[in-house]
Amino acid sequence: MRSVRIGVDTGGTFTDVVAVDEQSGEIHTTKTPSTPANPADGFVAGIEKLGDLDVSSIVHGTTVATNQLLEDRIENLGFITTEGFEFVLEIARQSVPDGYGNSYFWVKPPRIVPVHLVKTVGGRLDHTGAEVRPFSEEQATEVARWFRAKGVTAIGVCFLHSYANPEHERRMREVLWREHPEAVISLSSDVLREYREYERSVTTLVDAAVKPAMRGYIASLSNRLGMPFSVMKSNGGVLSAREVVNQPISTVLSGPAAGALGAALIAATAGHPSVITLDGGGTSTDVAVVVDGEPSITTEGSVGRYPCKIPMIDIVTVGAGGGSIAWISPEGTLKVGPKSAGADPGPLCYGKGGTEVTVTDAHVMLGRIPPHLLGGEIPLDVDAARTGVQALADKLGLTPERTATGILEISAFNQSNAIRQLTVKRGLDVRDFPLVTFGGSGPLLACRLIDILGLPAVVVPRDPGNVSAFGLLTVDVKNDYVRTYVTRDLSLGKAAEIFHDLEHQAGEALDREGFDDPVYLRSADLRYYGQAYEVRVNAPAGEIDGDWQAEVIERFHEAHEKLYGYAYRDDPRHGVEWVNLRVSGIGPINRPAIRPLEKAGTGATSVRAVHFDETRDTPIHQRTALGPGAKIVGPAVIEEYGSTIPIHPGFTATVDVYGNVEVRRD
Repeated sequence: MRSVRIGVDTGGTFTDVVAVDEQSGEIHTTKTPSTPANPADGFVAGIEKLGDLDVSSIVHGTTVATNQLLEDRIENLGFITTEGFEFVLEIARQSVPDGYGNSYFWVKPPRIVPVHLVKTVGGRLDHTGAEVRPFSEEQATEVARWFRAKGVTAIGVCFLHSYANPEHERRMREVLWREHPEAVISLSSDVLREYREYERSVTTLVDAAVKPAMRGYIASLSNRLGMPFSVMKSNGGVLSAREVVNQPISTVLSGPAAGALGAALIAATAGHPSVITLDGGGTSTDVAVVVDGEPSITTEGSVGRYPCKIPMIDIVTVGAGGGSIAWISPEGTLKVGPKSAGADPGPLCYGKGGTEVTVTDAHVMLGRIPPHLLGGEIPLDVDAARTGVQALADKLGLTPERTATGILEISAFNQSNAIRQLTVKRGLDVRDFPLVTFGGSGPLLACRLIDILGLPAVVVPRDPGNVSAFGLLTVDVKNDYVRTYVTRDLSLGKAAEIFHDLEHQAGEALDREGFDDPVYLRSADLRYYGQAYEVRVNAPAGEIDGDWQAEVIERFHEAHEKLYGYAYRDDPRHGVEWVNLRVSGIGPINRPAIRPLEKAGTGATSVRAVHFDETRDTPIHQRTALGPGAKIVGPAVIEEYGSTIPIHPGFTATVDVYGNVEVRRD
């Protein structure tokens, strides 16, 4: 029996499964509809579709935590903080969405924990971690009993300056264990040992909020699988399920992170080390930038309206998927998304009770996707899509074809705006980057994105609907650790002590994962004295001495100049301030090899009426029948099991040696 490693990515519409044969390297893929009521059902169904296999390991990309935050399902959550700081969540930050021109109209959203569920405990540390006032055991006991009486079972604890000394938070946890044993607890010193009280508080509370759901889901899945498995993290690494339940916030961008990493590996193998990745699903589209083979990492991310200051791949998400709903605004204009029909009931053409026109319905009505999905497993109701688009067109006073084209045009501009956020707004020229597009709906708008953004090319990998699941099998085990150390006069001894401690923590975690030869990557956050925010740079390994310090500072100058166009290398009036020291502990794995496509398969070319600039009989090519060097001139459509690539008039698609389809304007 074949021994395989399996990657399972649970999306909003489909659950994608990839299996890699450990002996031959052969890759098998499949998809199954997601089951939002219980994601584990879709997970197990997807694995069962692969047949009888000897499974050596499973890696999972999950949306359980993400969906809970995006849908604002936060309840039964309490917050304990330092006496006198009970309004840290209410005060928050001064930033206003869309700038200060919106400040008269913007209403601050509800806090993650309402004021009446915030409690304080006496005791105080200073910024060095020294105790100013002793921890009040009496108040802590009262608070724990109050939460128990209220039935609040998820509690986040964030005391002032606990990043420098976690002692008071740990004593609070001991009191909660004693007085309220049913409580699920998150300490800020465990979740994010970094300064900035508001972000640390919210990050800790998000961790506490998703812990019950994640623990229940992981436990249920473990029982059904009967074997250990790993879970994808937002930082581009994986962690065993038994460990991830203790830090569930690390999974909030689980699936999108895997997609960016899988696409980065596929693109680099094909000779494109720097690309934009676009993962188009049924509910949303996720965009990332890859430079020299590595997706950019940020700690300034958020999920929904909640800032999550943990290391995560820098991804922008927009509600522009295949299930995005087309609607008419009160002003009478056509809009698309962000609301989605999801997997259930789904678009009109699914025939499962959907009542609103979606992006998928527009594609079906125009003939750009076949009248079925997954190679015929899911038949589509073309007449239902056409009837829905016709009704919408009547309200707008347009033809059905014009209405459907308009829906797709708006969706393409929504996606292009997400790409601009990660490129143009950050000083990158979007015209320098090919776009790697994947996911079930990702390749559908490839030609329009080339025109809108001036992209040099769009690359569509083989089995694009399963790239995220494939990416799960390409990532190492990875844990991130941080310690705030704000100083303009770096003590090399203190820095060495902090790095040694962080590496020791990383080593212990990787030892539990079975790695006896881990890799440690150092980095540091620096800024010019007086600045509010810092720039992260990689720090060399080896002895921490004067040369090491000079190298890190020079890297900071270079990074600052690249980001902002200036640096103060030779200006003594602008000293460099160290803010955070970081360590990533990595347990390397063997990545699956991406093999060249040796030859084409079989599959007849057919003809179907497709509307681009006009409705005409258009060649329909089966992707499996296209070998290396094959060239398709638009108008045409390339179909495969999990996705479709419409080739508009004036565009040409070619197949490279690895089976990727490269689309370019003639």
